[in-house]
Amino acid sequence: MATPTFDQLLTAGCHFGHLKRKWNPAMAPYIFMERNGIHIIDLYKTAAKIEEASNALRQIAKSGKKVLFVATKKQAKEAIANKAAAINMPYVIERWPGGMLTNFPTIRKAVKKMSAIEKMEKDGTFDNLSKREKLQIKRQHDKLVKNLGSIADLGRLPSALFVVDVMKEHIAVAEAKRLGIPVFAIVDTNSNPADVDFVIPANDDASTSIDVILDAVCSAMAEGLEERKVEKIDAPEDKEGDAEEASAPGKRRRVRRNEAPAAEKAEAPAAETAEEVKDAE
Repeated sequence: MATPTFDQLLTAGCHFGHLKRKWNPAMAPYIFMERNGIHIIDLYKTAAKIEEASNALRQIAKSGKKVLFVATKKQAKEAIANKAAAINMPYVIERWPGGMLTNFPTIRKAVKKMSAIEKMEKDGTFDNLSKREKLQIKRQHDKLVKNLGSIADLGRLPSALFVVDVMKEHIAVAEAKRLGIPVFAIVDTNSNPADVDFVIPANDDASTSIDVILDAVCSAMAEGLEERKVEKIDAPEDKEGDAEEASAPGKRRRVRRNEAPAAEKAEAPAAETAEEVKDAE
């Protein structure tokens, strides 16, 4: 896992914040200076926060849990779709469906409906419908695919959210906070980091800035997934070793049981001798 260097972050424009008049005072710890009325973000802190977030996301991926990526702004859509899909993680790049987390069972019903329509097309049931019914179902399916297609494999609530622009995705952040789901986010100088568990202070408007940060966190998650695969391969060997160790104590216990009678026999004559001495006296 390689954390972006200061120069890489600088080249990507991660240091550019918003105008001073639009700033959120809660972001003061991450602001380095002001230049021409624009706040400049401290990239050393950005790099440190990227490393911290990457390590946490790596462990989540290693444990086999899902991270939901959320970015509906134009600059981030393509990057999120490509990088999240590459590591088989769910993502939302269209409008955030209200209640997606807090009312998750309803969302799952919609996903099942989408799958049912696809099954109809495969088994030939779709061909028996009238032209009008086909058109209505097709429109419904297209809408479901557009909004929920990228989360079709999300069978349970995600273990974490990764958000680009917490102001734009404030509903998603609020739902995650309500359910106690940790939030990782790229936070600009105009946003409030209070509801974010892992803050990455950076420019959330430039596609280059978003790309370089996503590269780092997704690479870390890919490493976590690889480590998980390796552990699964090694697991059978570990079980064999554990079985051998488990049998060893049993052998030792049997030895002790066999030795016990011999010890009792050795003590018996001594006791009898003592009684004979007393009788003699």
